[in-house]
Amino acid sequence: MGCMVDSTFIQALEHRPKVSIVEAGGIPLIDLSTLNSSNSNDAEALSGLIAEIGAACKDWGFFQVINHGVPLQLQERIESAARKFFALPLEEKCKVRRSEENPLGYYDTEHTKNVRDWKEVFDFTWEESTFIPASHEPQGQELKILNNHWPHHPPEMREACIEYAHGVEKLAYKLLELISLSLNLPADRLKGFFKGQTSFVRLNHYPPCPEPQLALGVGRHKDAGALTVLAQDDVGGLEVKRKADGEWVRVKPIPNSYIINVGDTIQVWSNDKYESVEHRVVVNSQKERLSIPFFLNPAYSVMVKPLEELLQEHDPPKYKEYNWGRFLKSRKDSNFKKLGVENVQIYHFRVAE
Repeated sequence: MGCMVDSTFIQALEHRPKVSIVEAGGIPLIDLSTLNSSNSNDAEALSGLIAEIGAACKDWGFFQVINHGVPLQLQERIESAARKFFALPLEEKCKVRRSEENPLGYYDTEHTKNVRDWKEVFDFTWEESTFIPASHEPQGQELKILNNHWPHHPPEMREACIEYAHGVEKLAYKLLELISLSLNLPADRLKGFFKGQTSFVRLNHYPPCPEPQLALGVGRHKDAGALTVLAQDDVGGLEVKRKADGEWVRVKPIPNSYIINVGDTIQVWSNDKYESVEHRVVVNSQKERLSIPFFLNPAYSVMVKPLEELLQEHDPPKYKEYNWGRFLKSRKDSNFKKLGVENVQIYHFRVAE
């Protein structure tokens, strides 16, 4: 039988998903009700929560949160708008197509590790203006501003997206504080890196795939930023590489929960105490799937390097510093063209031991 999937989508043999599903008890499930209840001053409950988050970051790099305080209707509204948008004819969606010049808006030919992903996306930011370097070259000084590309249809999409982003941003900063505390740092130690942040939200739509054993919705990758807060619908498809044994573990959808993972930036700041973990998305032949990741990213000017307070004589810095904006620009450029080399990764900045 001939293959029904275009060859650009086909994963190399060793990266193809197994047809059997490992639904693990998997990533830790953490209840955040302590933060949102009247007894949030309960020191014992708070220190227990901080310890749970520290253990999840160390052992998995991923965890799931419930009772997180983000109103459910924010997610319902953005999901509804996203489904209406992705159901539009391609020519309509392409009116807000993103480009190398402005990587915000609609896109359907994203590549991960130089293989095309089985999905379409819509990216937006919620800051009035987001600046990134115009070039990833070290000597370039020029900046460019990213502008959102809002569609006319559905008319409620812009408002639904912005309100959702503000709701999830509050949660992301709470989690950032808990992660700081779990590293024995002050709660607000990392906050300064996000003044003028380059954070963004992505709407991911994964259509049914005729040959799900050959393609991936998103190929294996690590997130480059600080923290990702992901909402997924009830279809499921996210798989996380378990640190203990390298097995791919399916993350079970839990209603009104978020999936959290630490990105490369926290791995560097923590000097490898917390590790950014590979994950991927499998598709299926029956159902479409929607997911909404919120990527919390530093400001373009931030120089990312291990935090002084976490270094010791027997634990010197494992990374040379690098500029976040140029790192981000280089990663974004690789989405548009199949590069002859792998795109920039944090291990390129690792100090030789």
